[in-house]
Amino acid sequence: MKPAPFDYYAPKTVDEACALLAEAGGGATVLAGGQTLLPLLALRMSQPFILVDINRIASLKGVSRANGATRIGPILRQNEAIADTTLRQTLPVLVTATQHVGHHQTRNRGTVGGSIALGEPAAELPATAVALGASVEARSVRGVRRIRAEDLYLGPYATSLEPDELITSIEFPDGAADAIPVFREVAQRPGDFALIGLVGSLAFDSGRISRAGLAWFGMGPTPMKARQAEQALIGQSLAGLDVRAIAELAVADTEPFDDRHASAEYRRTVGRRIFARTLSDALDVRNAA
Repeated sequence: MKPAPFDYYAPKTVDEACALLAEAGGGATVLAGGQTLLPLLALRMSQPFILVDINRIASLKGVSRANGATRIGPILRQNEAIADTTLRQTLPVLVTATQHVGHHQTRNRGTVGGSIALGEPAAELPATAVALGASVEARSVRGVRRIRAEDLYLGPYATSLEPDELITSIEFPDGAADAIPVFREVAQRPGDFALIGLVGSLAFDSGRISRAGLAWFGMGPTPMKARQAEQALIGQSLAGLDVRAIAELAVADTEPFDDRHASAEYRRTVGRRIFARTLSDALDVRNAA
């Protein structure tokens, strides 16, 4: 099939893009990488009146550091994120998660901001943003607001962004310098959406866990924080940690579902196992340091 007719605009500034979104009154769609949008257009599952291509807006590119945080422009390509030396130093778990997004060819066009804005519940980057306490800056003609990633996702492909808002940056606060990245996913094939995934980081102080940020993907209608497990881990020493008990708490905060790929019970069972295994691996890394 071919897309339904639409008007195409390629603004060169954020103000121009926001004006277009405001004028469209909810009838516009933003084009960043297009790896999800273009197939939807071709199948006429998405039929905007206006397509706003933000790829010519220079201020939406790149990675920068400011005030103890790393800011990522929303049109940073996923393969650019993987190769970026700043992200490798400050957000290694984001780099690892991005390496599991789609395939090398799709990552050449796919963007970090596009994935985070889409809100696919089985995708790696929305869960990474939630786990690490990221926030997005959203602009419109009405002004600017900051939205915690944790508050961004309302349901599958549903976010708290207003139709006239454009994500202009994603900001990740600095974690501890010696934090241990946590990442594992189970998928039918490399590049597929995860059936179950876990992402986050653990920080330590004097042999005890001082900070834990963990989130699931593929385990509910949105990225889901493992809140009970995070709370149980804080202050725990590495010796004698009951990994299986904490894995039970982690799964208790999920809302797994049945679909044609896996049952809810499969997701719970495998979720417990990958949580316990991933946590044990992270503690082994810490002990070896």
